[in-house]
Order: sequence, then C-alpha cells, then structure tokens
Amino acid sequence: MVEGAVDENNIVELICLNCDQGFVVFIVADSVMKLDELSETKWHQILSSPQNLNSLEEEDPDYTRLTVQNPSAISSLRSSELEEFVKGVSFDLSDKELFCIEEQEIFDRVYSLVKGFASLTPGCKLNLVESLRSNLSVLLPNVDSLSRLHGSVSSRNGNDADEQDESSEVGGENSVADRVASHRNALKIYTFFLIHIMLAEESNSSSINNNTKAAASSRKKQLVKSWIWESQRSRILNLIANSLEINLSLLFGSSDPDENYLSFIVKNAFLMFENAVLLKDSDTKDALCRVIGTCATKYHYIAQSCASILHLIHKYDFVVIHLADAVAAAEKKYADGSMATSLIREIGRTNPKAYVKDTVGAENIGRFLVELADRLPKLISTNIGLLVPHFGGESYKIRNALVGVLGKLIVKAFNDVEGEVSSKSIRLRTKQAMLEILLERCRDVSAYTRSRVLQVWAELCEEHSVSIGLWNEVAVVAAGRLEDKSSIVRKSALNLLIMMLQHNPFGPQLRTASFEATLEQYKKKLNELGPKSPSKYSSEGVSNGLPSDDDICNVEDEVGDEETEGISKEQDSLTDSCLPQVADGMVQMDSSVPYFGNLEQTRTLVASLEAGLRFSKCLSAMMPTLVQLMASSSATDVENAILLLMRCRQFQIDGSEACLCKMLPLVFSQDKSIYEAVENAFITIYIRKNPVETAKNLLDLSINSNIGDLASLEFILGALVSKGDITASMLSALWDLFCFNVSGTTAEQSRGALSVLCMLAKSSPSVLSSHLQDIVDIGFGRWAKVEPLLARTACIALQRLSEEDKKKLLSTNGSRVIGILDSLVTALSLPENIWYAAADRAIATIYTIHPTPETIAADLVKRSLSSVFDCHGEDKLQNDMDYGSSSVLTTVQVTKLSRYIFIVSQVAMNQLVYIESCVRKIQKEKAKKEKMVADDQRANANTTSDAQKDNGINAELGLAASEDAMLDGLAERAEKEIISGGRTEKNLIGHCASFLSKLCRNFSLMQKYPELQTSAMLALCRFMIIDADFCESNLQLLFTVVENAPSENVRSNCTIALGDLAVRFPNLLEPWTENMYARLRDPSVCVRKNAVLVLSHLILNDMMKVKGYINEMAMRVEDEDERISNLARLFFNELSKKGSNPIYNLLPDILGKLSCQNLKGESFCNIMQFLIGSIKKDKQMEALVEKLCNRFTGVTDIRQWEYISYCLSQLAFTEKSMRKLMESFKAYEHVLSEDTVMEHFKNIINKGKKLAKPELKSSIEEFEEKINKSHNERKEQELTAKNAQAHQQKIDSFGSFMATKNNVEGSGESEITEDDEETDRSMEETRLLPSKSKNAKSKTQSQASSEITDFEFDEEVVQSPLVHLRGASKSRLKKSSTKCQNTDTNTSTRRNTRSKRR
Repeated sequence: MVEGAVDENNIVELICLNCDQGFVVFIVADSVMKLDELSETKWHQILSSPQNLNSLEEEDPDYTRLTVQNPSAISSLRSSELEEFVKGVSFDLSDKELFCIEEQEIFDRVYSLVKGFASLTPGCKLNLVESLRSNLSVLLPNVDSLSRLHGSVSSRNGNDADEQDESSEVGGENSVADRVASHRNALKIYTFFLIHIMLAEESNSSSINNNTKAAASSRKKQLVKSWIWESQRSRILNLIANSLEINLSLLFGSSDPDENYLSFIVKNAFLMFENAVLLKDSDTKDALCRVIGTCATKYHYIAQSCASILHLIHKYDFVVIHLADAVAAAEKKYADGSMATSLIREIGRTNPKAYVKDTVGAENIGRFLVELADRLPKLISTNIGLLVPHFGGESYKIRNALVGVLGKLIVKAFNDVEGEVSSKSIRLRTKQAMLEILLERCRDVSAYTRSRVLQVWAELCEEHSVSIGLWNEVAVVAAGRLEDKSSIVRKSALNLLIMMLQHNPFGPQLRTASFEATLEQYKKKLNELGPKSPSKYSSEGVSNGLPSDDDICNVEDEVGDEETEGISKEQDSLTDSCLPQVADGMVQMDSSVPYFGNLEQTRTLVASLEAGLRFSKCLSAMMPTLVQLMASSSATDVENAILLLMRCRQFQIDGSEACLCKMLPLVFSQDKSIYEAVENAFITIYIRKNPVETAKNLLDLSINSNIGDLASLEFILGALVSKGDITASMLSALWDLFCFNVSGTTAEQSRGALSVLCMLAKSSPSVLSSHLQDIVDIGFGRWAKVEPLLARTACIALQRLSEEDKKKLLSTNGSRVIGILDSLVTALSLPENIWYAAADRAIATIYTIHPTPETIAADLVKRSLSSVFDCHGEDKLQNDMDYGSSSVLTTVQVTKLSRYIFIVSQVAMNQLVYIESCVRKIQKEKAKKEKMVADDQRANANTTSDAQKDNGINAELGLAASEDAMLDGLAERAEKEIISGGRTEKNLIGHCASFLSKLCRNFSLMQKYPELQTSAMLALCRFMIIDADFCESNLQLLFTVVENAPSENVRSNCTIALGDLAVRFPNLLEPWTENMYARLRDPSVCVRKNAVLVLSHLILNDMMKVKGYINEMAMRVEDEDERISNLARLFFNELSKKGSNPIYNLLPDILGKLSCQNLKGESFCNIMQFLIGSIKKDKQMEALVEKLCNRFTGVTDIRQWEYISYCLSQLAFTEKSMRKLMESFKAYEHVLSEDTVMEHFKNIINKGKKLAKPELKSSIEEFEEKINKSHNERKEQELTAKNAQAHQQKIDSFGSFMATKNNVEGSGESEITEDDEETDRSMEETRLLPSKSKNAKSKTQSQASSEITDFEFDEEVVQSPLVHLRGASKSRLKKSSTKCQNTDTNTSTRRNTRSKRR
C-alpha cells in the first residue's frame, strides 16, 4: 500500500456519539475478530487483536497468534513483475481449496497486495478482487451444505449410539469441528480483506476527486475503463450481505456471530454511509441497508446499531431517507420491528431541550420520523405515545415532524377492515385522539407549526381521511387562520380550503339556497317515515347529527355487537367513500325527493345535508376576508386568495362571483406575479372556447362594473389583444351582439358589446374600422332612445377611431355625425342623469374628429345661451348679478341654466386639451423633421459640410431654443385667451366666467338650488384649472365652499378639483395645504375617501411635499369606514417604498401630534403599530430609539409618556438599539413611576432577552434590575408625597374646624371667665398637636403613616358636628379660616384686657 494513501487508523477508530444528547457510546473493540474456542490452529488467532493491517506484521514472542512472516514489497516491483505476482496469487486462490487462504505463504502474499492495493494497476486490482470475491461466493453455499451435514451427523450419532464405539464418535466430531473452524476462518479472512480493499479504494477515490483534474492519456483512460469500481463495490457489498443472511449458527456455535465480527462489519458499513456519493448508487445503498438490517435484527445487534443510526442522522441530512429504508426493509424481511421501536424509544427519551440548540439534528430527526411513519405506519402508531410528550418541547421542528407523523398514521395506520369490534374501536379511538391533537396544534405558538398542521389537514382531505363529522370543524379552523399574522400560515390555510372544496363530500354545487331546499324536502321525508326519537344521529348530536369516531367507540357499551358492527360499517362508508349516495341525492335538488332507504339512513342523509349547508355558509362567510387578502402586501396572499375564489366560483359559493370582480384592479399591481395571477384567473373565468359565450361574459362584465373596474377591464383586454388571446371569432361575436344579429339581444347588451369593442380598440384601433356605419346607425339610432347610454358609448367609439377612419367618416357622413353630436348637446329629450354624460362625450368627440372644432363649439355655446335667455337676457342677467338681484332667475329654468354652465365649462376644458394636443403634434412633426435631416446629413456627410456649419451656427445662436420658446409662448397665449380673451375685451367664455364667479358667491341662491350649485361649482373649478389669474381670485371662494357647502357632492367635487389645481398651479395652492388636509376630517365618507385619494396621488407622485399635517392622513388608518382605512394603509405602504422611507423621518412628528389629538388609546396604538411596522432597516430603528427616548425629556403629560413608551415597545430591537436604550436611561428615568410605562419597558426587555447574546443578556438583566429599582423608588416617593398631602389637608381641615368653633363660642359670650381662659389654653394646646405630628412624620415613613391613621380616628370623633356648623364647599372653608384668624386676635386682646382689670 502506498504510504499515506489510506489513513489506516481510521479503520478501527473510535465512534463516540454525543453523550450530552442522551445517546450511548459505541466503541469498536481493540480486537477485530475474536478467537473461537473450537479453533486450535494458529490462524484461529490471526485476527484476535490487530487494529489495522500493519499490526499483522508485528512479532508475537508468545506465539499466541499468527503474524505476517514474509511480506512482499509491492512498490519495488516493476509493472510486469507485479502483474505476474498478482496472477500467481489469483491462480493459487482459484486452483487450491477455498481454505488455502489460511496457508502462511498465500496469506502473506494476499496481505501484501491488500496493503499496497492503491498502487496496483487497474488490471491487477480486478484480478485480485475477482479472486477473493469468487472464493467467498463459493464458500457461502458450502456453509449451508456444512450445516446440513452437521445436522445429519448429529442425527446418526443419536440413532446409532449403541452400535458405535467411543473412538469413532470422537473422530467424527473432530473432523466436523475442523471443517467448521476452517469455514469460519475463511469467511472471516475473505470478509476482512474485501472490506479493507473497499476502504482503501474509497479513500483513494475521494483523494482523487479532491485533487486538481489533470489530463490523462488515452491509454490510461482505457485502463480505467477496464476497472469500474462502482460495480465491483456493489458486488462486494451484496456478497457480504449474503454472507450475513445465511445460517451462521454452526460456524459461531450460537445463533449470533461473535460481537467483534459484527462490530467490524457494522462499523465499516456505517462509515460508508457517511459518503453521499456512494449512496447515490442504488445497488450499493441497498446492500448497505441489508447489512445494517440483518446485523441489527437477525443477530440482535440493536443497541450499537441504533446509536450509530442516530449519530448519522444528527450529523448528515442526506442519510435520513436511506436509513429509514434500511429500518423499514429489516422490519419487512424479518417481521421484527425491534430496531424501529428502539429508535423511537431513544428519540422519545431525549430531553426536548436538547433539540432547541441542535436545530440541524432536530430537523433531521423529524424527517426520519416522518419517513418511518410513512413506511411503518402500524408499528409507529403503537409507539406514538413515546413521542407525544415532545409536543410540549420548545423545538418547533420536532413539533412539525410529529404533526407530519400523525398525518401519515391517520392515512395509513387505520385502513384494516378486518378484526374484532373491540380492536376496531380502539383503533378509532386512537385515530380520533390524533385528529384532536391536530386540531389543537392549529393554535400552536409557532407559525411554522401552524402552517405545517394546515398542510397535513390538506393531505388528509386529499386522501379522504377526514370524516364528515369533522369536516366543518376543520373548515372553521382554516377560515380563522386566514386572519393569522403570519403569511405562511395564511398561505397554508388558503391551500387547505382549496383542497377541501376540491375533495368535498357534499357535491359539485354548494349553493346555500339549493342545500336549504333539498334539506327541507328530506326533513319532510324523515317526518313521514317515523316520529322523532332520541338518536345519536339527531341534529343535537356530535357535528350536527353526523356520527363521529367517539360515537362509534361508545356504541359498543350501549348496544349489541351486531348493531355496533353495522354502525361502524356505516361510518366507514361515510368517511372513506365520502357519501356518494348523498352526492347523488343532492344532484336531484330540483326533482322530487327519491326514496333513500330506512329511517336511520334518511337521518344520516339529513345530517349530511346539514353538514353541507354549514360548510357552504362557512365558505360564504369568509368572502370579506378573501377580499381583504387580495389587498394584502404579500403576493402569496393575493395569488392564493384568487385561486380560492376561482374554486369557490366553480362550486357556486354565494358571493364568490362578486368577490372575483374585485380582483380586476390588481392588474395595475407592480408585482408581476400578482398581475399574472389576475390575468390567468380572468382567462380561466371569462375566456371560453365558444366565441359567443366569451362575448357574453365580457359584455356582462362591462355592464355590471363600476368606473374603476371598467378601467381595469380595459387594461387587461388591451394586454390580451397584444398577446393575441382575443381571436377574430370573438370580435365577430361581439359585433353580432352589437348589431342585434343574435336573437334575444337587448339594447343594454348591445351597449355592453360596443363598450368592450371600444376597450379593445384602444390597443388596436383597426377593430372598429369595419363597422363605422353600424356605429353611427345603431349607436345614435332608435336603440339610443331605448338605452340612453348607448349614444355615449358610440361617442367613445368615434373617439377611438384611427386617423384614417376619422377622415373616412368625415368624408362620407361628416355632416350627419356632427349634427347628431350637436343634437345630443342641445336636445332636452335625454334624462338629467344621462344628459351630462352624453354631452360630455359628445363635445369631446367633436374636438377629436372635427378639423376645426372651435367653430362648432362656439355655435353650441351661443345656441345654449339663447335657449336660456332671450336676445337681451344675458346683459340683464349680468346687471342683476352685479346689483345682487335675482329677479331674472325667477324667469329662468334652473335646469337650462345648469346645462348652459356645464356646456361652457366643458367646451373650455376641451379647448385647453385641444390646444395642448396641437402643440404636441407640432413638436412631434418638428422632431420627425429634425430626425430626417439628421439621417440625411449622416448619409451625405462629405457633401454637406456647409449645412453642418449652418446648423452649428444656429445652435450657437440659440435659434432652435427660440423656436421652442415661441411655440410655448403661443400655447400659453392661446390658453390665456380661453377665459381672459384679448387685452381690452372678454370673449364668449370670459363673460360667462365672471358671471359664474358672482353666481357661486350668492350663497343664498345656491342653497335654494343645490343642483345649480353642483353644476356651477364644477364649472368654476374647470375655469380655475384653465386660467391662473381666475384661479387666484377665486381660491378663497373655493375653500369656503369646500368647507361649508351643505351638499356632500359639491364638497366631494371641489376636493377632487383641488388635486387638479395643485398639479397645475402648485405655487398658488401651497399656502392652502392645511386646508386641503382638513378635508380628511369631513363628516362625509365620500369626501374623506376622495381626500385620501387626492392627497395620496399628490404625495406619492412628488407633486406635494409631505408637510407637518401628515398626522391627519395617519388618523385615517383607523377611520370608521373600512374602505378609507384600507386606502390610508395602502398610502403609507407605498410611501415607505420611496427613497429611504420618509415614514422614518415623519414618525416623531406624527407621534407628537397624535398624542395631542382627542384620540382613543386603542386607535393610537393601532396607528403607531402600523406605521412602525413599515420601518424595516436596523439603522433607522436604532435612530428611532434615541429620538423617542429624547422626547421623554420635554414632555410632562403622563398620557404622552405612555404613548412614547408604547412606540418604543413596538420597535424591533437589535443589540445596538438595546445598548442605546440602556445608555439613555437618564432621559426616561423620571417616567418609570407609571405602571403602564413600566409594562412597556418590560416588554422591551423580554424581546431583548430572546435575541441577545450571552454577554448582552447579562447587561439586559442588570438593566432590568436598574429600572425595577427606579420604579419602586419612585412609587415610594409618590406614595410618600401623596400621604403628606393628605395629612396636610386633614391638618388644615381640623384647624379650620377648631377656629370656627372658637369663633362661634367667642361671639356667643359677652364675658370670658378664667375657666374659659383655661379652656382656651387647652384648645390652643390641642391645636399645637398637629405641628408635633408633622415634625415626627418627617423621621420615617412608617411613623408618618401611623400618625395619619391615629389622627383620622380622632377626626372622626371631633369632626362629626362639623356638618351642622359649616357647609362642605371650599369657599366656605376659606372664609372660616379667615374668620378663625380674626377671632384668635380678638380673643387674645380681650383676655389681656380683662387680666389687667383684675
């Protein structure tokens, strides 16, 4: 053997498992093989003590064992000599007996080759291995024949004992013993050498793989190909496995071989298990599994094998499945599960705390248990009690694994239908207990475990292992988990509900109304069959009448065996077949009630129908939650919620269709996965193979959608057109529906079809090219009178035409189309609510298709004005408005005036848009021309040097820039002239603008006609958007109306207009920012919602800076309207994604302002928790800790202390932030006296302890002691101050009482005697008592408390008549104390005077 090629010490190395984890220590004995007592030859001792191959060369002076006498130096031989040497050894091994390996010469030569195996050529390796392997393979049948021979000899010795003499018996026994010893020794030798060859080759292979790859010659490649080690390795291992599976009891004198022999084989088998590459060979892996299984099970080598298995599982994750295969194969082959039981027992004995630190080992052990449960479900089910205590451990990975084990057992361990009733009852009880554990684990503290439990429930539903009686309990739990705080739990809950719908036992249709109708019919049938009697299948039983596993278990004690067996069979049919007969009955909901069977069967069906009804109602009730999940920030929530809604729609769950329509706005999501989920759902639901069906689905969707959904539908249809998913046949079907070519088509459906075509035309204008005449004839024809919105939709279609189609339309039907549009604006036949929308689109269409729309628009304005006033009416109206008179309005219809104002404002707005479009066309043409010139110049670079010089001169002079400036000036002038007109006179719209401004200022008139105010304010806002001067002069009016207008429609329109004004004239609106934020406090839900939308748009698009009023938006997070609350949350979520998260900078300001608001504590906590949750960066969290701690210093309000400490407790603390908190102790030391503040700091400390390292943990514990000490000291100080204050109040009260009493007595007597003087002195001494008590109180707190208590007792006696002497008011008390001082002065004066008289 090449020196260093193999670490021979590893052959018999110690395998020491981790004792700390509760495993035994497995040490390979010093001797590899033990001398058998039957052996007398020297070879019988050859393997008694060597630890490696080299030890065989050591001399034995006592001649107790055979050693290598004459080893050959393989490395010194030439290649030819080496080949001859190997051939000689191979010839001897094959030509001589199998036991020739015991000969000293052959043994020495084989030993030398095995030792230098790594240096052999591939051919020599192949010859040597084949010789040893073939001899061992021939030896194994001889062992079997020897066993049979030994049995026959023993039989003859027993039968002919009297006929044989003693010498012949001894000779026969010796010959058999020698043969047995020879076979045993040969088996050991061949096994020993083959295993060492495998170890050497594996070590050599690994070293080659680790070295740098080098190019090899073709000759070497051919040699390597002749030696394929993988196949040889699997053949050797299979041969060793076969040697263990034969009958070895004769060779070793007992049923088990000696322990050292097994130890040698098992140790090396486990050593090979550590090689992941080796296990990829299925033959090798199977052979190793056979070796381990046979040694552990057949030869009872369990303890050491289990210890090695657990060691490998803890150390390597790739061995888990293979070791589970080995354990399962051993149990299957020998019908003995002792190894699996021992493994489970060892795992169960392990301290659960050991798995907390060893997370990798816990995960591997968990996987191993699940794999075992999958392969040996019945055996694991009988030993599951050993593992259940680990549910109380801290390692969630072990709990996850146990949940998976229970799932496997429920599916596979209880499928036997044979057996006695008692055994079935026990199995059902066990199964029910497992199901209850799974239900309980749905509320596990770990989100990973909750998620895993829900996944297991989904697997059980898929395997039809959940009974109907338990079905609704699982559904309720899953629906509740939809609101779990962890996204992985919500995802698992959604998948579980999808699986429950897919495998539900109640039928393909789950409409609540159908269930109720069918249930009512079957209840009537049940009443007809017989009277109601107490039964365990009644609606008051378990699970609303459904038999559960517990019921079946208890039946044994109540009825006879036959009845029990019948009910058990019925339950099995309910559970396993999912009640096919029930589903058949539900399919016939609309038909007459079929005859189902006897009374008990009908009761079971009724109970099943009730369960189905509950399941349907449970799914219907969770629709609002699914809508919320579609607005979640987690993409998985959105995707799975959409999938569940699609499944609900498939089963016709109530409310699912409406909820699916709410997914359409998600097409604007920036998350690609969400958009794809919406698009796939849309295609699945609405796009069908039948074009007519697809067309009807789309037009129905367009008819029933609101404005937001229509925009979403237009977006997704445009995407489908681009992808080619909208076929020509679908377009043809839509045109047929629009043109009423399909029988039964209504005008509304025609409008819907045209609306869908307009959406498709936005991406592909050619869609409308083939039916221009139909759009005009049908859209503006007689059907427009039946469906007023059809004309508006036709206007949209005309706007979506391509430029060629517009020119074609004007050339063929131009006058007719313009006349129709004109009549839509001026006609009074349309209803009020339809006219505004139609006129809006008609005017916009005129500006879109007509080459000179301003002439048509001017004529429209004039004719509209003449319809309101006579020829002199406008001047008279203007004069009346100037002088504040409204007499003219009494002769004017408010409706006509409102329409006139609308037409004027709409024309003005479209004129502005038209001017901008003209400017864009000019700029586009200019850019196109410049590009063409540049291309020509590049093509003629050599001939256009003069032109290039001219262009360079023009660029230097700024001629190009001057052209752009001239164009901008013309555009600005044109926009200015819309309202202001020329320098000296106003134009047509300008006159209306001044009139409109005065009209809106007439608040009394506006309140009298709210419809007029709506139209007038809308027109005023449009004029303000067009002209900056007009905007500036009317801003005060606009904000007055938006704050005080009684109509919420007016306030809402003005709020939206403020957003447009802020975009167009940001400098004018900046001083009014506070007033814009004030709209968030409007009492109207509609106004608040629009205010949130407008401000969100302005802030997120950087059109308005986040000022100091953002707290108003934060308060909307807790708005009473759920829609507004969701919009505010969405705003802050999007704001947190901008830059470095502006919320971080805004948070302290929001905190300060919310603290001063009249806000509920719960609402404040919810708002701040949401805002803090949007801050993810650790650095920002650390800075917030410092900022919030500093806020304590400038605050004296206890409520703000509580709020600041709450915000601190919501931060995600890191090691740095915890240290900053501890360093800022002086800033918040004075607030620790409050219990609420203290609770928040305790929460922070608990968080820190969970994540802190050992060194920081000690600092946190010291910090905890520090704040506890400070808290206790300040509480004592507060108590002392409180007691002192109470004591002082009682002293003052007692003094006032005594002074009042003296005053009363003094005023009631004309003379004072000496006795009275003595009484006065005694009373004065009594009044001095409090001062003594006060001095004594300052010594200790306990003395002060006792003195207060004593004084209170005296006060009760003395103060009792105080009620009759004075009132309880403080003012009277102050007067009494004043009188007391005067009385004392007068009394002392009188006493001195009378003493002098004496």
